[in-house]
Formats: sequence, C-alpha cells, structure tokens
Amino acid sequence: MISIFEAGRDGLFSTSKSKAAKIDVIVQPDGKAAIPYVGLVQFAGLSLEQARQEIIKSLTGKAIEPDVIVSSIDTASRKVTVTGNVNRPSVIPLNLAGDKLSDVIAKAGGPESDPYDSLVTLTRGKRTGTVLMSAVIDDPTENVGVQPGDEITVIHDPRQFTVLGAVKSDKRVKFGSRDVNLVEAMGLARGPNDKIADVSGFFVFRYEEPEVVSALLGEPRFNRMLRQGMIADGHGRYPLVYRFDMSRPDSLLAGQNFAIKHRDIIYASRHPSVDFAKFLNLVGEPLRVANSGVSIAQHVSDMTSD
Repeated sequence: MISIFEAGRDGLFSTSKSKAAKIDVIVQPDGKAAIPYVGLVQFAGLSLEQARQEIIKSLTGKAIEPDVIVSSIDTASRKVTVTGNVNRPSVIPLNLAGDKLSDVIAKAGGPESDPYDSLVTLTRGKRTGTVLMSAVIDDPTENVGVQPGDEITVIHDPRQFTVLGAVKSDKRVKFGSRDVNLVEAMGLARGPNDKIADVSGFFVFRYEEPEVVSALLGEPRFNRMLRQGMIADGHGRYPLVYRFDMSRPDSLLAGQNFAIKHRDIIYASRHPSVDFAKFLNLVGEPLRVANSGVSIAQHVSDMTSD
C-alpha cells in the first residue's frame, strides 16, 4: 500500500475532500510495479525508505509538494514457502530489499534441530539444491538470495558414520558436533578392542568425487581403473578406501586432520590382509564394486604406508 499526500487541493492525488490518495501496488515477479504519474518503479533491492524517496523524486514537479508513505507490500507474487523441520512452517512475504536463505528460515522460527544436522533444500521451478544449514550460516556463498515462488524445505538428517571390525561393538554413531576427525570418531565409538585390534590396520571407506580420486591416484591410474570397470554411485562418486597405521606417529597426526564424512564406514582390522578382505566382502555386494574397490584400496594402502 502506498499513500501519496499533496499540500494543496485539486492536485494529481488530492481533492477538496482529501489531500491523500491510497494506491494498492502489486509488485511483479521482475520486482517492478506501476504507479500513476510515476511509471514503473523498481522495488526489488530497495528498502521501504529508498522506495519512498524514488517515488517522491518522480513526483517532484508533477504533484503539489508530494509526500509518500510506503506502508506495506505483501502480495502473493512475492512470497516463499518454508516447510519441514522448522518451528513455524509458513508462507513468508519477501522484503523489498531482498531476503537471503537464512532470513526466511529465521522468519519460520529457525530449524528445530542443530544446524549441522539440518539439510536445507531449495526448489526453484524444476531445479533443486541441498546444503547443510551450518554451511548456510558459515559460508556466504551458500546463503543465496531467495526469489518469489521458491520452496524451502528443512530436513532433520543427523550425520552418522559406521564402525565395524575389531571394535567394542559394531554400530552406527552420530557425529554430535559440526566436525569429527578419525581419532575423535574412534573415541565416540569407544575405541578399538585392545585384545584383538591391529593398530596398523584402520580403514575408512567412502565414495569420493572423481577429481579427488584422480588427484590421489593420478589421472592415468584413475582412467585405467575406469576402463577396468570401476563404476560410480548414483551421485557420480567413486569408491575409495583409506588406510591408517596408527602405530606410526605421523598416522596419528593425519588422523586428527582427516575429517569423517556423513555415512563413512570405519573398519578396525585384526589383521590387515585377512580382515580387510572380509570387510570388502561385507560391503562389496550391495555396492557392486568389490573388484575395483580392492584395487583402489591397495593403491591407497601403499601410499599411506610409505
């Protein structure tokens, strides 16, 4: 709603009965709205005061000492929907100055769960993107501007890893914090079974982006493995196994800097050669990449044991 006042009677917006006119303004998807005797005004990206000044400037010389009040602009064309794991799922009207992803989530009461356990999915037309809420908070490039009609869904998805082998119990463990390294992960899992564990045989299994695998193994070896039948998962990532010899001080230091990722599998072996083969048999069937996984594991094993 825009109210335009004039100092005299019989002006563009004033009459003998009233010196003000109220105009309902509908901001179009392109951020512009038409106002009589003013023309198109770009509201998107402006504060209410900035929009007010633009209108006054356009009316100078046309209206009699004009003054303007921009009281509210709230139309269906400038709203986003926020649902899921938030405190107040709702339809959020956008500000004239523009809103970021974190702004509209905050207006919906914020996530119910910790940011590092909350996924944010933004749907715009036929395009969808998902990111951790903690990344939205920490990384300005992830805190993108929202647009009218966007749908934002917050999902509670606790990050977890699985420990197997010579540990006190095979189980899935929640991170419980934003970042967890390998040493901390083993602590959360109550550590290896000291009676049977071989500290020289700790393995981390995960799918990595192709550029990571290529950088670690070298492009010629990576391409050769692709020709031999190594296949990716549904996200285009390839299986990789990291080996750590925790009897060596440098591996302990590396373990403190090795970040565990969501759905990693950590395996503590009784004997690297025997138990690691059992491990690959355990995970190889559902992944359908047992042969290529063994090759990758052997190369990475050689790299980390030198």
